Parts: sequence; C-alpha cells; structure tokens
Amino acid sequence: MPASLTGYLWLKGLHPALPGWPCPLRALTGIPCPTCFLTRATGAALRGDLPSSLQLHAFGPVVATALLWWSITALHQRRLVPPQLPAWPLGAGALALVAYWGLRLWLSFGLGIQGFPAFPPS
Repeated sequence: MPASLTGYLWLKGLHPALPGWPCPLRALTGIPCPTCFLTRATGAALRGDLPSSLQLHAFGPVVATALLWWSITALHQRRLVPPQLPAWPLGAGALALVAYWGLRLWLSFGLGIQGFPAFPPS
C-alpha cells in the first residue's frame, strides 16, 4: 500500500490531470487548508523537481522522503506499520504543519504577500 501511494503521487507529479481530491475547506471557505498544494509538492519532489516542490509547499520534500522510507520499510518488513514507530514524530510534524499554515495565512491575508500559489494552480 505505501509503495502504491508513492507510485501514484509520482505519476500525479508527471500527469497532474490524474484524479485526486479537491480541498473541501478551500471549496467551502476560499481559505486553503494546511495540506493544500501538498499533493502537487510531493509529486514534484518525487520526480526530482525540488524548486517547484518547495514553491508549492515546504513539506513536499519531507513527505516524499517519508513516503519513500515507509514504502521501503513496509516492503522489507512485510508490515504496513513498523512495530517500533514512535508517536512523537507524527505529533511534531502535525504541529509544524499547523505552524507553517498559520505563517502562510498571515502572509497572505494579514500582510497581502503571496503565501500560497496562485489560484487555480498551474
């Protein structure tokens, strides 16, 4: 399953027209959620386009690296979730993601500086 997800995101990076899920928060409110543009950023990182990935979302390369690690670990151990996976990295990552989102919101809506890619993304 992790390798399938990683492969799909790699393909989505090459072919953005592949189906995906639109952001419900942005559709309802016009405000991007913490993970808006993360799929595109992860796809760009998986295909080796780090400047585009970082421009879309700073967590793109981090998520791509984590997906690759998870895929390799799951295949090697033949387990979906590694047995000794500590919970703190997920909590720390969630806090960092919310802080990054707050910064982007403040830049975009507080200071008028473009904190998110242009809508609709190209």
